[in-house]
Amino acid sequence: MPERGATIVQLLHALTVGGAEVLAARLARRLRDEYRFVFVCLDGLGELGEQLRGAGFPVHVLGRRPGLDWRCPLRLARVLGRERADLVHAHQYTPFFYGLMGRLLCRRPPVLFTEHGRWLPDIRRPRRILANRLLVERRDRIVGVGKSVRQALIRNEGLPARRVGVVYNGIDVHAFGDTRHDRPAVRREIGLGPHDLAILQVARLDHLKDHATAVRALARVARERPEARLVLIGEGPERAKIEACVREYKLAGRVVFLGLRRDVARLLAAADLFLLTSISEGIPLTVLEAMAAGLPVVSTRVGGVPEIVADGQTGLLAPAGDDEALAAVILQLAGNENLRRQLGDAGRERARTRFSEERMVGEYARIYEEMLHGRTGA
Repeated sequence: MPERGATIVQLLHALTVGGAEVLAARLARRLRDEYRFVFVCLDGLGELGEQLRGAGFPVHVLGRRPGLDWRCPLRLARVLGRERADLVHAHQYTPFFYGLMGRLLCRRPPVLFTEHGRWLPDIRRPRRILANRLLVERRDRIVGVGKSVRQALIRNEGLPARRVGVVYNGIDVHAFGDTRHDRPAVRREIGLGPHDLAILQVARLDHLKDHATAVRALARVARERPEARLVLIGEGPERAKIEACVREYKLAGRVVFLGLRRDVARLLAAADLFLLTSISEGIPLTVLEAMAAGLPVVSTRVGGVPEIVADGQTGLLAPAGDDEALAAVILQLAGNENLRRQLGDAGRERARTRFSEERMVGEYARIYEEMLHGRTGA
């Protein structure tokens, strides 16, 4: 029987600020009294990695080379052996693959794979299917963060349905409680006037988040609501392209770039509605945070978003890439404060009851215990 304090290795691409990385960090912080957590990054450290090192967690960086790096499993195996890993928790498919390869060369710990989202195009890849059949063992476990992600794992990775479960993402709903008293000060701080319609989007500036559609939607909204402002929180490789799009649509002054922020809860309190324009998603934590803050959500109908946003009850959904449809629902909310309040209140209750961090952490702790004690998922 494994003793209390078993070592769990969180294996990721890097510890930048993103959904998978934040979830891994939260699990470690919440369960550090029960298990010893070690972080291993395939590619790089990142801001979150520096924070975790500062908090006392061991963090290793393997420096994976581009393409299929056959020496990376050996480097990983050495870390797993040195840290005496009892379980590997891999986040996203590439870390999962390297985790399976690396454990062949060391103490052979079981591997838990959490799939957070899917890249496009999301198609069947025969080589992956073959690798999964050869490398995945009965004691390993696989979960998707939502039903849509689970179905993609079954359909495109060739994983047996009985082996794939669902653990919904969760957030600390208490951190996004009533901060409305900060609203006037925060709005002044970020350059918003008292009568501006503040549309907030929290997302990495990445092509999958499709900020260009958000800018085009704002251009349509501004024709009827010149007080509309789009506030973007996040950084990423697409920033220059997004800024160029803002200039193209002559929206300078109407789009505010705030970069990375650690006070998202305060900023949510200053907004009138939350926007997400992704073309692919798992279960986005930022949408859950907006719901917990009582904001109505306008989002594209992609991935697991419809699993958390009840269309017409906690928010309004539109097709991906359709700036006209997104603008229409934004305008519907802009002209109806009562509807915004109604959707926001319902979203807060849904986040509290279905998507709490306590529930998520409890489900992962149960899986950890089952795997550490040799119980299989199927």
